[in-house]
This record gives sequence, C-alpha cells and structure tokens, in this order.
Amino acid sequence: MLKRSSKTNLIEQKIYRYQLQDIDEPNLYRDIYPYTDIPKVAFNHRRVPIGMPEEIWITDTSFRDGQQSVEPYTVEQIVNLYKLLSRLGGPKGIIRQSEFFIYSKKDREAVRKCQELGLQFPEITTWIRASKEDFKLVKEMDIKETGILVSASDYHIFRKLKMKRSEAMKLYLETVAEAFEAGIIPRCHLEDITRADFYGFVVPFVNALQEMSRQAGIPVKIRACDTMGYGISYPEVALPRSVPGIIYGLQHYSDVPSEMLEWHGHNDFYKAVANASTAWLYGASAVNCSLLGIGERTGNIPLEAMVFEYASLRGSFEGMDPTAITEIANYFSKNMGYRIPPMTPFVGQSFNVTRAGIHADGLLKDEEIYNIFDTKSILNRPVSVMINKTSGLAGIAYWINQHYNLSGENIIDKRHPAVIAMKAWVDEEYENGRQTSISDGELEEKFEEYNKQ
Repeated sequence: MLKRSSKTNLIEQKIYRYQLQDIDEPNLYRDIYPYTDIPKVAFNHRRVPIGMPEEIWITDTSFRDGQQSVEPYTVEQIVNLYKLLSRLGGPKGIIRQSEFFIYSKKDREAVRKCQELGLQFPEITTWIRASKEDFKLVKEMDIKETGILVSASDYHIFRKLKMKRSEAMKLYLETVAEAFEAGIIPRCHLEDITRADFYGFVVPFVNALQEMSRQAGIPVKIRACDTMGYGISYPEVALPRSVPGIIYGLQHYSDVPSEMLEWHGHNDFYKAVANASTAWLYGASAVNCSLLGIGERTGNIPLEAMVFEYASLRGSFEGMDPTAITEIANYFSKNMGYRIPPMTPFVGQSFNVTRAGIHADGLLKDEEIYNIFDTKSILNRPVSVMINKTSGLAGIAYWINQHYNLSGENIIDKRHPAVIAMKAWVDEEYENGRQTSISDGELEEKFEEYNKQ
C-alpha cells in the first residue's frame, strides 16, 4: 500500500500488516535478558530517522507513580506542589498534564482541591484499575482522560496474568471499550515495552486500539512504558530495547500520531533522561516524569531535568519559570522532610557548590569558569562554596563576598587580613582532627572577629 506521510510528505510503502503472534510459551528474550548476568545491548544496524514533533511537552506522574515509592503526600502537600507545577510549566502548558490516584477519599479530596484552583495546566488526569466502577468515578469527577494498565511483555502476560497473548489482548480491548462507552479518553500504559515482542504483540494490539478509536470517535493515547529502565538510546540498537525503534515503529506501523504518543521511563541503568530526550527526537510529543525523579526503585525521569532538556532542544523555556524548581526542592526538603541527595543536578544542596580552592579561585575571577550557567538568574540559586581543608584563601574570600553580597569596590580578595586569619583558623581546625565542613555560622563568627582587627 502506498500512502503519503503527513510527517515526511513523502509517499511511503506499507505492505505488511502485523498480526498477533499467539504463542504457547513466553518469549523472554533470554539472549538479551539472561537474568543471571547483566542485560545485553544487541545491535541490528538498522537506523530510523529522527523526526521531532512540531510540539513537545512534559507530563507529570508525581502524584501517581512518584507517590508509590514514598510516604503518601497529604492533601495540602499535593495542592501546593500542583500549584508549583503549574507555575513551572508556564502559561503555554509545557507541563501539560498531571496524573492522580482516585482510589481513596484522600486521593479524591486532593483532586477536587486542585480542580477548584481553576488552573488550565497541568490538566488533571487519573490512573485507575480499569473497572466499570472506576470509569464511572472518573466520569463523575469530570475528568476527561485516564490511564489504563495494559502490560505488554510476556513476562507480565504469561507469568503475572497467567494468560496467552490473545487472552490478554481480548481483556485489554474490552477494558478500553468500557472507557469509550463512558466517553473517557483512554491512555494505554504499555507496561514493560522494552521486553515485549514488538511486532508479535505490541503493533497488532495498538493497531486494534487504533481501529476501535476510529469507530468510537474518541482518541486513544499510547504510553510506551520502559518499566525496568532497559531502553537504549543509541542508533542501530535492536528491538525490544531500542527507544528510536519503538517510537518509530509505533508511528510507522501503527499510525500513532505524535500528540498521542508518550514515553515513560525509569532510571535503573542511569538512562532515564537520555531515553526521554531520544523519545522526543524520534517522534513522541510527551515524556512522562516525576518531580525530583521520585519513583519506584531508582526512580522515574526527573521532571526538572526535562525542563532543561526542553530549553536546550527548543532554544527557549517558552514561558516556563525554572525558579519554581528551587522552590519545589525547598518544599520537599523543608515541608515534607524529603532528603534530596546533595549532588543531584539542579536541586541538590551541592549542585553548584565548590569545595576545591583552585575552583574557588576561578570563581573569584569569573564565576562562568566553574558554573554550568547563571544559576542565580535561572534557578534563583547563586553559586556558592563550602569551606573545608582544601578551600584555601580563594574559597574563603569567595564565601565572604557571596555570603555578604559584596560587589564592586567592596569585594574582598584573598589577600585581605581577615581572609588570611580565617585561613589560619581553618587550617588549625583540620590539623586538630576535624572531619566536617565549616558551617556558615562558624564562618560568620570568625569573619566578624577578624574583620575588626
């Protein structure tokens, strides 16, 4: 069949229509996933074209997948974080949607209070167990879209559901039909897609979903879920691990439009951000993230990371307010008691802090030498130093200028008598066995003492 592509504006050939391959034994890809050894990265040297959509955006799962891995958030915490998400996403809604649980009374109260704010973005969606009762509840709460779990790999179909592929597909399609009957947009979460038989199950299933969608006159969204973080972003990697291959395949063989295609990844192999960016580059409009990357096991795609990926790829924040990232980090730390690892990019206490004296000397001359960007104006996080045994005169001088906001002719350099005296005191502390960094309070006290001399 020849058909002109609206994406490439070329006549493309689509001859083969993939059919469900119903097998008696699960395909566990033991050559790639031996389990007793680390997973293997297999190449088939097939390239697919980059095709970034005209519009890309971020969706949020902080109150669903994120909340599953920590102590449940209070209603007040959810509402406050939702407001910060809206501010961060800006008036254009770059953070387009946020998904919520609605299982409990508390969950539903949080949704209602967020709805009462009247914010356009992020749109509130849900994630349900896919029963008729839950579909009815979604409808009653005036929510237009819900996530539905449709596990895609034989690990889940055979070993968890105890079904064959045809049985699982029938169950999933019946469930989606109930969503259509209720007038709700289903967002089908293809769980564990990076261990699924792409042409033997995923493509035929999504084709069936597309046909049902056309008949119902209601769109269906496809969320490709890299549940175990197995996805690989490199070109020429073989399926089922290839992120480019999955995104291209869903578009080319199942005609899923970019705006209906979303990537959800985990960080088990440190690839969450790279894989999400790759999904954007190859045709998915949406990447699904959580604040601070909080999620099961090693976590989800950090939402704040994709804010910067967006700006890097598009050349602009498009109205997003990245200073909200610092407020979100502070809220998690101070109001929720969540400990952010100090070296975490953009949000950790030490992400733009230097301890090395040679770095501090560079910061004194020009902070651009050792700071990744203007963190003060972009994140409202001025670059800073932490004083320890390696900070030297330059580190102490930089701390004084930054801490007391000294500028112009008031700047103190490393030859200042107070700096030299403080350096002698710091050296003595560590010679006497001190192991910890010097606190701001101690430094303030010593500066006040030595600056009077």
